[in-house]
Amino acid sequence: MAPHFCSLTPSSSLTLNPTQTSNQHYISLIETKCTSIQHLKPIHSHFIKTGLINNTLFASRLISFSATRDIIYAFKIFNQLEKQNLFTWNTIIRAFSKSLNPRMAILLFIRMLECFDDGPDKRTYPSVFKAYAEMGLVRNGGELHGRVVKLGLQTDGYVCNSIVYMYASCGYFGEAFKVFGDGEGMDVVAWNTMIICLGKYGRVDEARELFDEMPERSCVSWNSMISGYVRTGKWVEALGLFGDMQAEKIKPSEFTVVSLLNASAQLGALKQGEWICEYVSKNEVEMNVIVVTAIINMYCKCGSVERAWEVFESAPVKGLSCWNSMIMGLAIHGRENDAIELFSRLEESEVKPDDVSFIGVLMACSHSGLVDKAKYYFSLMKAKYKIEPSIKHYGCMIDVLGRSGLLKEAETLVKSMPMKPDAIIWGSLLSSCRSHGDVKMGHWASRNLIDLGKDESSAYVLLSNVYAAGGDFEMAIQERVLMKDKKVEKTPGCSSIEVNGVVHEFVAGGRLHPRIEDIHFLLENLTLMLKDISFHNHEFDPLQRRLGQWTC
Repeated sequence: MAPHFCSLTPSSSLTLNPTQTSNQHYISLIETKCTSIQHLKPIHSHFIKTGLINNTLFASRLISFSATRDIIYAFKIFNQLEKQNLFTWNTIIRAFSKSLNPRMAILLFIRMLECFDDGPDKRTYPSVFKAYAEMGLVRNGGELHGRVVKLGLQTDGYVCNSIVYMYASCGYFGEAFKVFGDGEGMDVVAWNTMIICLGKYGRVDEARELFDEMPERSCVSWNSMISGYVRTGKWVEALGLFGDMQAEKIKPSEFTVVSLLNASAQLGALKQGEWICEYVSKNEVEMNVIVVTAIINMYCKCGSVERAWEVFESAPVKGLSCWNSMIMGLAIHGRENDAIELFSRLEESEVKPDDVSFIGVLMACSHSGLVDKAKYYFSLMKAKYKIEPSIKHYGCMIDVLGRSGLLKEAETLVKSMPMKPDAIIWGSLLSSCRSHGDVKMGHWASRNLIDLGKDESSAYVLLSNVYAAGGDFEMAIQERVLMKDKKVEKTPGCSSIEVNGVVHEFVAGGRLHPRIEDIHFLLENLTLMLKDISFHNHEFDPLQRRLGQWTC
Protein backbone atom coordinates (compact mmCIF):
# COMPACT_ATOMS: atom_id res chain seq x y z
CA MET A 1 0.00 0.00 0.00
CA ALA A 2 1.40 3.40 -0.96
CA PRO A 3 2.12 5.71 2.01
CA HIS A 4 -0.14 8.76 2.55
CA PHE A 5 2.11 11.81 2.40
CA CYS A 6 -0.03 14.89 2.27
CA SER A 7 -3.74 15.55 2.56
CA LEU A 8 -5.45 18.26 0.57
CA THR A 9 -7.19 19.48 3.71
CA PRO A 10 -5.13 21.92 5.81
CA SER A 11 -6.19 20.30 9.08
CA SER A 12 -4.60 16.97 8.19
CA SER A 13 -0.97 16.20 9.01
CA LEU A 14 1.63 14.57 6.82
CA THR A 15 2.36 10.85 7.39
CA LEU A 16 5.82 9.62 6.39
CA ASN A 17 7.35 6.20 6.08
CA PRO A 18 11.15 6.49 5.76
CA THR A 19 11.56 2.93 4.54
CA GLN A 20 9.24 3.51 1.60
CA THR A 21 10.32 7.01 0.64
CA SER A 22 13.62 8.19 -0.82
CA ASN A 23 15.15 11.34 0.61
CA GLN A 24 14.82 13.10 -2.74
CA HIS A 25 11.12 12.41 -2.66
CA TYR A 26 10.80 14.61 0.45
CA ILE A 27 11.95 17.55 -1.66
CA SER A 28 9.28 16.71 -4.21
CA LEU A 29 6.66 16.58 -1.45
CA ILE A 30 7.63 20.06 -0.19
CA GLU A 31 7.49 21.51 -3.67
CA THR A 32 4.30 19.86 -4.93
CA LYS A 33 2.12 18.67 -2.06
CA CYS A 34 2.60 20.76 1.06
CA THR A 35 0.33 23.77 1.49
CA SER A 36 0.87 24.73 5.13
CA ILE A 37 3.36 24.65 7.99
CA GLN A 38 1.34 21.79 9.51
CA HIS A 39 2.13 19.73 6.42
CA LEU A 40 5.80 20.68 6.65
CA LYS A 41 6.35 19.75 10.30
CA PRO A 42 6.44 15.93 9.82
CA ILE A 43 9.07 16.33 7.08
CA HIS A 44 11.05 18.74 9.27
CA SER A 45 10.87 16.22 12.12
CA HIS A 46 12.09 13.46 9.83
CA PHE A 47 15.03 15.60 8.67
CA ILE A 48 16.06 16.20 12.30
CA LYS A 49 15.82 12.49 13.21
CA THR A 50 17.84 11.36 10.18
CA GLY A 51 20.37 14.18 10.31
CA LEU A 52 19.27 15.48 6.90
CA ILE A 53 18.68 18.87 8.51
CA ASN A 54 22.44 19.42 8.26
CA ASN A 55 22.33 18.88 4.51
CA THR A 56 22.19 22.40 3.03
CA LEU A 57 19.96 21.27 0.15
CA PHE A 58 17.23 19.86 2.43
CA ALA A 59 17.51 22.69 4.98
CA SER A 60 17.27 25.28 2.22
CA ARG A 61 14.02 23.80 0.97
CA LEU A 62 12.54 23.88 4.47
CA ILE A 63 13.48 27.55 4.93
CA SER A 64 12.34 28.51 1.44
CA PHE A 65 8.89 26.97 1.99
CA SER A 66 8.32 28.28 5.52
CA ALA A 67 9.70 31.78 4.86
CA THR A 68 6.60 32.72 2.83
CA ARG A 69 4.15 31.24 5.35
CA ASP A 70 5.59 31.56 8.86
CA ILE A 71 8.74 33.64 8.97
CA ILE A 72 9.33 32.98 12.69
CA TYR A 73 9.31 29.23 12.01
CA ALA A 74 11.71 29.77 9.12
CA PHE A 75 14.01 31.85 11.32
CA LYS A 76 14.08 29.10 13.96
CA ILE A 77 15.15 26.57 11.31
CA PHE A 78 17.81 28.99 10.07
CA ASN A 79 19.26 29.51 13.55
CA GLN A 80 19.33 25.77 14.27
CA LEU A 81 21.46 24.99 11.23
CA GLU A 82 25.03 23.95 11.96
CA LYS A 83 26.15 25.70 8.80
CA GLN A 84 24.28 28.23 6.67
CA ASN A 85 25.00 28.57 2.98
CA LEU A 86 24.51 31.51 0.64
CA PHE A 87 21.06 30.31 -0.40
CA THR A 88 19.73 30.09 3.18
CA TRP A 89 21.15 33.55 4.01
CA ASN A 90 19.57 35.10 0.93
CA THR A 91 16.25 33.34 1.53
CA ILE A 92 15.85 34.48 5.13
CA ILE A 93 17.00 38.06 4.36
CA ARG A 94 14.60 38.28 1.43
CA ALA A 95 11.74 36.96 3.58
CA PHE A 96 12.31 39.56 6.29
CA SER A 97 12.63 42.36 3.71
CA LYS A 98 9.06 41.56 2.59
CA SER A 99 7.74 41.15 6.14
CA LEU A 100 6.41 43.61 8.71
CA ASN A 101 9.88 43.61 10.26
CA PRO A 102 12.28 44.71 7.48
CA ARG A 103 14.76 45.89 10.12
CA MET A 104 15.57 42.23 10.77
CA ALA A 105 16.70 41.85 7.15
CA ILE A 106 19.26 44.63 7.68
CA LEU A 107 20.47 43.11 10.97
CA LEU A 108 20.86 39.72 9.30
CA PHE A 109 22.79 41.32 6.44
CA ILE A 110 25.20 42.88 8.95
CA ARG A 111 25.53 39.52 10.71
CA MET A 112 26.20 37.91 7.33
CA LEU A 113 29.03 40.35 6.64
CA GLU A 114 30.58 39.58 10.03
CA CYS A 115 30.38 35.80 10.16
CA PHE A 116 29.79 34.36 6.70
CA ASP A 117 33.09 33.90 4.87
CA ASP A 118 31.62 33.71 1.36
CA GLY A 119 29.89 37.05 1.96
CA PRO A 120 26.83 38.43 0.15
CA ASP A 121 26.42 38.14 -3.61
CA LYS A 122 24.39 40.03 -6.19
CA ARG A 123 21.21 38.21 -5.08
CA THR A 124 21.58 39.51 -1.52
CA TYR A 125 21.64 43.25 -2.20
CA PRO A 126 18.15 43.73 -3.75
CA SER A 127 16.52 42.46 -0.53
CA VAL A 128 18.62 44.78 1.62
CA PHE A 129 17.82 47.80 -0.57
CA LYS A 130 14.13 46.89 -0.27
CA ALA A 131 14.44 46.75 3.52
CA TYR A 132 16.09 50.20 3.57
CA ALA A 133 13.28 51.50 1.34
CA GLU A 134 10.57 50.09 3.60
CA MET A 135 12.16 51.79 6.60
CA GLY A 136 12.89 55.04 4.76
CA LEU A 137 16.62 54.77 5.55
CA VAL A 138 17.86 56.38 2.34
CA ARG A 139 21.15 57.58 3.84
CA ASN A 140 22.07 54.05 4.93
CA GLY A 141 20.89 52.76 1.58
CA GLY A 142 23.12 55.32 -0.11
CA GLU A 143 26.13 53.92 1.75
CA LEU A 144 25.21 50.44 0.55
CA HIS A 145 24.89 51.87 -2.97
CA GLY A 146 28.50 53.02 -2.68
CA ARG A 147 29.58 49.52 -1.65
CA VAL A 148 27.76 48.03 -4.65
CA VAL A 149 29.53 50.44 -7.03
CA LYS A 150 32.92 49.49 -5.57
CA LEU A 151 32.10 45.83 -6.09
CA GLY A 152 31.05 46.53 -9.68
CA LEU A 153 27.56 45.12 -9.17
CA GLN A 154 25.62 48.25 -10.19
CA THR A 155 25.30 46.95 -13.75
CA ASP A 156 23.33 43.90 -12.61
CA GLY A 157 19.69 44.38 -13.58
CA TYR A 158 18.16 43.22 -10.28
CA VAL A 159 20.58 45.25 -8.17
CA CYS A 160 20.10 48.37 -10.29
CA ASN A 161 16.30 48.07 -10.16
CA SER A 162 16.36 47.73 -6.38
CA ILE A 163 18.51 50.89 -6.05
CA VAL A 164 16.09 52.83 -8.26
CA TYR A 165 13.20 51.53 -6.16
CA MET A 166 14.83 52.52 -2.88
CA TYR A 167 15.45 56.13 -3.94
CA ALA A 168 12.18 56.62 -5.82
CA SER A 169 9.89 55.03 -3.22
CA CYS A 170 11.33 57.38 -0.59
CA GLY A 171 10.87 60.43 -2.85
CA TYR A 172 14.56 60.96 -3.65
CA PHE A 173 14.00 61.39 -7.36
CA GLY A 174 17.24 63.27 -7.98
CA GLU A 175 19.23 60.22 -6.90
CA ALA A 176 16.78 57.86 -8.59
CA PHE A 177 17.17 59.63 -11.95
CA LYS A 178 20.98 59.57 -11.62
CA VAL A 179 20.80 55.78 -11.51
CA PHE A 180 17.96 55.53 -14.03
CA GLY A 181 19.49 58.05 -16.46
CA ASP A 182 17.50 58.40 -19.66
CA GLY A 183 16.23 54.85 -19.26
CA GLU A 184 18.51 53.40 -21.96
CA GLY A 185 19.45 49.87 -21.02
CA MET A 186 16.92 49.77 -18.17
CA ASP A 187 14.29 47.06 -18.24
CA VAL A 188 10.53 47.54 -17.99
CA VAL A 189 10.61 46.93 -14.21
CA ALA A 190 12.77 50.03 -13.65
CA TRP A 191 10.53 52.14 -15.91
CA ASN A 192 7.44 50.94 -14.04
CA THR A 193 9.08 51.66 -10.70
CA MET A 194 9.72 55.28 -11.68
CA ILE A 195 6.15 55.72 -13.00
CA ILE A 196 4.59 54.18 -9.89
CA CYS A 197 6.67 56.24 -7.46
CA LEU A 198 6.24 59.52 -9.36
CA GLY A 199 2.50 58.91 -9.32
CA LYS A 200 2.62 58.10 -5.61
CA TYR A 201 4.18 61.51 -4.91
CA GLY A 202 1.72 63.36 -7.16
CA ARG A 203 4.20 63.99 -10.00
CA VAL A 204 1.95 62.45 -12.64
CA ASP A 205 3.01 64.79 -15.45
CA GLU A 206 6.60 63.56 -15.12
CA ALA A 207 5.29 60.01 -14.87
CA ARG A 208 3.36 60.51 -18.11
CA GLU A 209 6.47 61.82 -19.86
CA LEU A 210 8.31 58.63 -18.90
CA PHE A 211 5.31 56.52 -19.88
CA ASP A 212 5.26 58.09 -23.35
CA GLU A 213 9.02 57.49 -23.75
CA MET A 214 8.93 53.81 -22.76
CA PRO A 215 10.42 51.56 -25.45
CA GLU A 216 7.96 48.84 -24.40
CA ARG A 217 5.03 48.87 -22.00
CA SER A 218 3.65 46.06 -19.88
CA CYS A 219 0.20 45.73 -18.39
CA VAL A 220 1.70 47.08 -15.15
CA SER A 221 2.83 50.25 -16.99
CA TRP A 222 -0.69 51.07 -18.15
CA ASN A 223 -2.30 50.14 -14.83
CA SER A 224 0.23 52.20 -12.84
CA MET A 225 -0.22 55.29 -15.00
CA ILE A 226 -4.02 55.11 -14.74
CA SER A 227 -3.79 54.61 -10.97
CA GLY A 228 -1.48 57.62 -10.73
CA TYR A 229 -4.03 59.80 -12.51
CA VAL A 230 -6.85 58.58 -10.26
CA ARG A 231 -4.79 59.09 -7.09
CA THR A 232 -4.14 62.73 -8.02
CA GLY A 233 -7.70 63.47 -9.06
CA LYS A 234 -7.06 63.60 -12.82
CA TRP A 235 -10.15 61.58 -13.62
CA VAL A 236 -10.56 62.69 -17.24
CA GLU A 237 -6.96 61.77 -18.05
CA ALA A 238 -7.44 58.36 -16.39
CA LEU A 239 -10.47 57.54 -18.53
CA GLY A 240 -8.74 58.89 -21.64
CA LEU A 241 -5.71 56.67 -21.05
CA PHE A 242 -8.01 53.70 -20.51
CA GLY A 243 -9.42 54.34 -23.99
CA ASP A 244 -5.86 54.21 -25.38
CA MET A 245 -5.26 51.03 -23.39
CA GLN A 246 -8.30 49.38 -24.96
CA ALA A 247 -7.13 50.44 -28.43
CA GLU A 248 -3.82 48.66 -27.71
CA LYS A 249 -5.83 45.59 -26.60
CA ILE A 250 -4.17 45.58 -23.16
CA LYS A 251 -6.24 43.87 -20.49
CA PRO A 252 -6.66 45.98 -17.32
CA SER A 253 -6.04 44.43 -13.93
CA GLU A 254 -8.60 44.26 -11.15
CA PHE A 255 -6.93 47.25 -9.48
CA THR A 256 -7.20 49.29 -12.68
CA VAL A 257 -10.89 48.44 -12.97
CA VAL A 258 -11.39 49.74 -9.42
CA SER A 259 -9.39 52.90 -10.22
CA LEU A 260 -11.49 53.53 -13.33
CA LEU A 261 -14.73 53.02 -11.43
CA ASN A 262 -13.52 55.58 -8.89
CA ALA A 263 -12.68 57.99 -11.72
CA SER A 264 -16.15 57.56 -13.22
CA ALA A 265 -17.67 58.12 -9.78
CA GLN A 266 -15.79 61.37 -9.20
CA LEU A 267 -16.77 62.70 -12.63
CA GLY A 268 -20.35 61.48 -12.47
CA ALA A 269 -19.65 59.72 -15.78
CA LEU A 270 -22.42 57.12 -15.63
CA LYS A 271 -22.03 55.81 -19.20
CA GLN A 272 -18.29 55.26 -18.68
CA GLY A 273 -19.00 53.52 -15.37
CA GLU A 274 -21.66 51.31 -16.95
CA TRP A 275 -19.25 50.35 -19.72
CA ILE A 276 -16.65 49.32 -17.13
CA CYS A 277 -19.29 47.28 -15.25
CA GLU A 278 -20.18 45.57 -18.52
CA TYR A 279 -16.48 44.87 -19.07
CA VAL A 280 -16.27 43.31 -15.59
CA SER A 281 -19.21 41.05 -16.40
CA LYS A 282 -18.04 39.98 -19.88
CA ASN A 283 -14.46 39.29 -18.80
CA GLU A 284 -15.50 37.45 -15.65
CA VAL A 285 -13.55 39.75 -13.34
CA GLU A 286 -13.96 38.40 -9.82
CA MET A 287 -16.75 40.21 -7.97
CA ASN A 288 -14.82 40.44 -4.73
CA VAL A 289 -15.55 42.96 -1.99
CA ILE A 290 -13.25 45.63 -3.44
CA VAL A 291 -14.81 45.48 -6.93
CA VAL A 292 -18.39 45.35 -5.58
CA THR A 293 -17.73 48.36 -3.34
CA ALA A 294 -16.29 50.34 -6.25
CA ILE A 295 -19.35 49.57 -8.41
CA ILE A 296 -21.79 50.56 -5.65
CA ASN A 297 -19.84 53.75 -5.00
CA MET A 298 -19.80 54.60 -8.73
CA TYR A 299 -23.55 54.14 -9.18
CA CYS A 300 -24.32 56.14 -6.03
CA LYS A 301 -22.09 59.06 -7.01
CA CYS A 302 -23.53 59.05 -10.53
CA GLY A 303 -27.06 59.31 -9.08
CA SER A 304 -28.18 55.80 -10.00
CA VAL A 305 -29.03 54.60 -6.50
CA GLU A 306 -31.42 51.87 -7.71
CA ARG A 307 -28.66 50.24 -9.75
CA ALA A 308 -26.33 50.47 -6.74
CA TRP A 309 -29.01 48.75 -4.65
CA GLU A 310 -29.34 45.94 -7.20
CA VAL A 311 -25.57 45.36 -7.12
CA PHE A 312 -25.56 45.41 -3.32
CA GLU A 313 -28.40 42.91 -2.96
CA SER A 314 -26.99 40.53 -5.60
CA ALA A 315 -23.38 40.67 -4.33
CA PRO A 316 -22.08 37.15 -3.55
CA VAL A 317 -20.15 38.51 -0.55
CA LYS A 318 -21.03 41.72 1.28
CA GLY A 319 -18.01 43.17 3.01
CA LEU A 320 -18.32 46.05 5.46
CA SER A 321 -17.17 48.50 2.78
CA CYS A 322 -20.16 47.43 0.61
CA TRP A 323 -22.57 48.16 3.48
CA ASN A 324 -20.92 51.51 4.17
CA SER A 325 -20.99 52.65 0.54
CA MET A 326 -24.66 51.74 0.20
CA ILE A 327 -25.66 53.45 3.47
CA MET A 328 -23.73 56.59 2.45
CA GLY A 329 -25.25 56.57 -1.05
CA LEU A 330 -28.80 56.30 0.27
CA ALA A 331 -28.18 59.07 2.81
CA ILE A 332 -26.77 61.49 0.22
CA HIS A 333 -29.58 60.91 -2.28
CA GLY A 334 -32.49 61.72 0.01
CA ARG A 335 -33.31 58.14 1.02
CA GLU A 336 -32.53 58.70 4.67
CA ASN A 337 -35.09 56.20 6.00
CA ASP A 338 -33.71 53.48 3.73
CA ALA A 339 -30.18 54.30 4.95
CA ILE A 340 -31.26 54.00 8.60
CA GLU A 341 -33.10 50.75 7.87
CA LEU A 342 -30.02 49.35 6.10
CA PHE A 343 -27.88 50.31 9.10
CA SER A 344 -30.27 48.29 11.29
CA ARG A 345 -29.82 45.33 8.93
CA LEU A 346 -26.06 45.74 9.27
CA GLU A 347 -26.34 45.56 13.06
CA GLU A 348 -28.32 42.32 12.75
CA SER A 349 -25.81 40.78 10.32
CA GLU A 350 -22.55 39.00 11.13
CA VAL A 351 -20.62 42.14 10.16
CA LYS A 352 -20.11 44.77 12.83
CA PRO A 353 -20.47 48.48 11.94
CA ASP A 354 -17.34 50.61 12.13
CA ASP A 355 -16.67 54.36 12.35
CA VAL A 356 -17.52 54.84 8.64
CA SER A 357 -20.89 53.09 9.11
CA PHE A 358 -21.79 55.59 11.82
CA ILE A 359 -20.78 58.52 9.62
CA GLY A 360 -23.28 57.24 7.05
CA VAL A 361 -26.17 56.83 9.46
CA LEU A 362 -25.45 60.20 11.12
CA MET A 363 -25.50 61.84 7.68
CA ALA A 364 -28.90 60.25 7.06
CA CYS A 365 -30.18 61.68 10.35
CA SER A 366 -28.76 65.09 9.46
CA HIS A 367 -30.41 65.26 6.04
CA SER A 368 -33.78 64.22 7.46
CA GLY A 369 -33.59 66.37 10.61
CA LEU A 370 -33.81 63.39 12.99
CA VAL A 371 -32.02 64.99 15.95
CA ASP A 372 -33.01 62.39 18.56
CA LYS A 373 -31.98 59.53 16.26
CA ALA A 374 -28.62 61.18 15.65
CA LYS A 375 -28.06 61.56 19.41
CA TYR A 376 -28.98 57.90 19.88
CA TYR A 377 -26.47 56.67 17.26
CA PHE A 378 -23.77 59.03 18.55
CA SER A 379 -24.14 57.46 22.00
CA LEU A 380 -24.50 53.93 20.62
CA MET A 381 -21.14 53.96 18.85
CA LYS A 382 -19.37 54.64 22.14
CA ALA A 383 -21.52 52.58 24.50
CA LYS A 384 -22.03 49.40 22.45
CA TYR A 385 -19.27 49.34 19.84
CA LYS A 386 -16.52 51.12 21.80
CA ILE A 387 -15.82 53.46 18.85
CA GLU A 388 -14.45 56.84 19.86
CA PRO A 389 -16.06 59.62 17.78
CA SER A 390 -13.72 61.25 15.28
CA ILE A 391 -13.88 64.81 14.04
CA LYS A 392 -16.14 63.58 11.21
CA HIS A 393 -18.71 62.23 13.67
CA TYR A 394 -18.68 65.50 15.57
CA GLY A 395 -19.10 67.30 12.25
CA CYS A 396 -22.22 65.23 11.47
CA MET A 397 -23.70 65.97 14.92
CA ILE A 398 -23.01 69.71 14.64
CA ASP A 399 -24.59 69.68 11.18
CA VAL A 400 -27.77 67.93 12.35
CA LEU A 401 -28.10 70.29 15.34
CA GLY A 402 -27.42 73.35 13.18
CA ARG A 403 -29.89 72.34 10.45
CA SER A 404 -32.58 71.90 13.10
CA GLY A 405 -31.91 75.35 14.58
CA LEU A 406 -30.38 74.03 17.81
CA LEU A 407 -27.43 76.40 17.51
CA LYS A 408 -26.75 76.66 21.25
CA GLU A 409 -26.46 72.88 21.50
CA ALA A 410 -24.19 72.90 18.46
CA GLU A 411 -22.01 75.58 20.10
CA THR A 412 -21.80 73.57 23.32
CA LEU A 413 -20.76 70.46 21.38
CA VAL A 414 -18.08 72.42 19.47
CA LYS A 415 -16.62 73.69 22.74
CA SER A 416 -16.66 70.19 24.32
CA MET A 417 -14.87 68.44 21.45
CA PRO A 418 -11.66 66.64 22.48
CA MET A 419 -9.98 67.81 19.28
CA LYS A 420 -9.70 71.21 17.59
CA PRO A 421 -12.63 71.91 15.22
CA ASP A 422 -11.65 71.96 11.54
CA ALA A 423 -12.79 74.13 8.63
CA ILE A 424 -15.69 71.78 7.80
CA ILE A 425 -17.20 72.14 11.27
CA TRP A 426 -16.86 75.94 11.34
CA GLY A 427 -18.25 76.13 7.79
CA SER A 428 -21.22 73.94 8.75
CA LEU A 429 -21.96 76.11 11.78
CA LEU A 430 -21.68 79.25 9.65
CA SER A 431 -24.17 77.87 7.13
CA SER A 432 -26.61 77.08 9.95
CA CYS A 433 -26.20 80.62 11.32
CA ARG A 434 -27.13 81.99 7.90
CA SER A 435 -30.20 79.75 7.68
CA HIS A 436 -31.43 80.71 11.16
CA GLY A 437 -30.24 84.33 11.24
CA ASP A 438 -27.84 84.07 14.21
CA VAL A 439 -25.38 86.87 13.36
CA LYS A 440 -23.49 86.80 16.66
CA MET A 441 -22.63 83.10 16.47
CA GLY A 442 -21.92 83.45 12.76
CA HIS A 443 -19.31 86.11 13.52
CA TRP A 444 -17.71 83.83 16.13
CA ALA A 445 -17.61 80.87 13.73
CA SER A 446 -16.19 82.94 10.83
CA ARG A 447 -13.35 84.34 12.93
CA ASN A 448 -12.39 80.84 14.05
CA LEU A 449 -12.49 79.69 10.43
CA ILE A 450 -10.21 82.57 9.38
CA ASP A 451 -7.79 81.71 12.22
CA LEU A 452 -7.34 78.23 10.71
CA GLY A 453 -5.84 79.91 7.64
CA LYS A 454 -7.51 77.45 5.28
CA ASP A 455 -9.71 78.69 2.44
CA GLU A 456 -10.28 82.08 4.06
CA SER A 457 -12.61 83.09 1.23
CA SER A 458 -15.38 80.79 2.48
CA ALA A 459 -15.34 82.49 5.91
CA TYR A 460 -15.85 85.96 4.41
CA VAL A 461 -18.46 84.81 1.90
CA LEU A 462 -20.48 82.83 4.45
CA LEU A 463 -20.39 85.64 7.04
CA SER A 464 -21.46 88.11 4.37
CA ASN A 465 -24.40 85.80 3.61
CA VAL A 466 -25.23 85.59 7.34
CA TYR A 467 -25.45 89.39 7.52
CA ALA A 468 -27.51 89.52 4.32
CA ALA A 469 -29.93 86.87 5.61
CA GLY A 470 -30.40 88.97 8.78
CA GLY A 471 -31.14 92.09 6.72
CA ASP A 472 -27.85 93.86 7.55
CA PHE A 473 -26.76 94.53 3.97
CA GLU A 474 -24.25 97.20 5.01
CA MET A 475 -22.23 94.66 7.03
CA ALA A 476 -22.65 92.11 4.24
CA ILE A 477 -21.05 94.54 1.77
CA GLN A 478 -18.35 95.40 4.33
CA GLU A 479 -17.30 91.75 4.58
CA ARG A 480 -16.99 91.56 0.78
CA VAL A 481 -14.94 94.78 0.74
CA LEU A 482 -12.73 93.47 3.56
CA MET A 483 -12.17 90.30 1.58
CA LYS A 484 -11.13 92.38 -1.43
CA ASP A 485 -8.83 94.66 0.64
CA LYS A 486 -7.04 91.62 2.05
CA LYS A 487 -6.75 90.25 -1.48
CA VAL A 488 -8.47 87.04 -0.52
CA GLU A 489 -9.57 85.31 -3.70
CA LYS A 490 -12.54 83.01 -3.85
CA THR A 491 -11.71 79.57 -5.23
CA PRO A 492 -13.62 79.26 -8.51
CA GLY A 493 -16.29 76.57 -8.66
CA CYS A 494 -15.73 73.58 -10.91
CA SER A 495 -18.24 71.18 -12.42
CA SER A 496 -18.30 68.42 -14.99
CA ILE A 497 -20.95 66.85 -17.20
CA GLU A 498 -20.97 63.71 -19.34
CA VAL A 499 -22.36 64.09 -22.87
CA ASN A 500 -22.38 61.07 -25.22
CA GLY A 501 -19.74 59.33 -23.14
CA VAL A 502 -17.39 62.35 -23.15
CA VAL A 503 -16.75 64.24 -19.88
CA HIS A 504 -16.65 68.07 -20.15
CA GLU A 505 -15.18 70.14 -17.29
CA PHE A 506 -16.11 73.76 -16.56
CA VAL A 507 -14.58 76.30 -14.18
CA ALA A 508 -16.49 79.40 -13.08
CA GLY A 509 -15.37 82.27 -15.30
CA GLY A 510 -13.26 79.95 -17.45
CA ARG A 511 -13.11 80.22 -21.23
CA LEU A 512 -10.91 77.24 -22.09
CA HIS A 513 -13.61 74.91 -23.39
CA PRO A 514 -13.24 74.51 -27.19
CA ARG A 515 -16.92 75.39 -27.73
CA ILE A 516 -17.16 78.20 -25.19
CA GLU A 517 -18.49 80.70 -27.77
CA ASP A 518 -21.34 78.36 -28.76
CA ILE A 519 -22.14 77.73 -25.10
CA HIS A 520 -22.35 81.47 -24.31
CA PHE A 521 -24.47 82.10 -27.39
CA LEU A 522 -26.92 79.39 -26.32
CA LEU A 523 -27.03 80.70 -22.73
CA GLU A 524 -27.78 84.23 -23.92
CA ASN A 525 -30.68 82.93 -26.05
CA LEU A 526 -32.00 80.88 -23.14
CA THR A 527 -31.83 83.95 -20.89
CA LEU A 528 -33.88 85.97 -23.36
CA MET A 529 -36.43 83.15 -23.64
CA LEU A 530 -36.73 82.92 -19.84
CA LYS A 531 -37.22 86.67 -19.54
CA ASP A 532 -39.93 86.50 -22.16
CA ILE A 533 -41.69 83.61 -20.38
CA SER A 534 -41.32 85.39 -17.04
CA PHE A 535 -42.80 88.62 -18.45
CA HIS A 536 -45.88 86.87 -19.83
CA ASN A 537 -46.41 84.88 -16.64
CA HIS A 538 -46.17 87.96 -14.42
CA GLU A 539 -48.40 89.96 -16.75
CA PHE A 540 -51.34 87.97 -15.40
CA ASP A 541 -50.20 87.98 -11.77
CA PRO A 542 -50.60 91.50 -10.37
CA LEU A 543 -49.56 90.45 -6.84
CA GLN A 544 -46.16 89.11 -7.96
CA ARG A 545 -45.69 92.13 -10.24
CA ARG A 546 -46.24 94.50 -7.27
CA LEU A 547 -43.76 92.52 -5.13
CA GLY A 548 -41.19 92.52 -7.93
CA GLN A 549 -40.61 88.76 -7.66
CA TRP A 550 -39.66 88.21 -11.25
CA THR A 551 -37.51 85.13 -11.78
CA CYS A 552 -35.11 86.32 -14.43
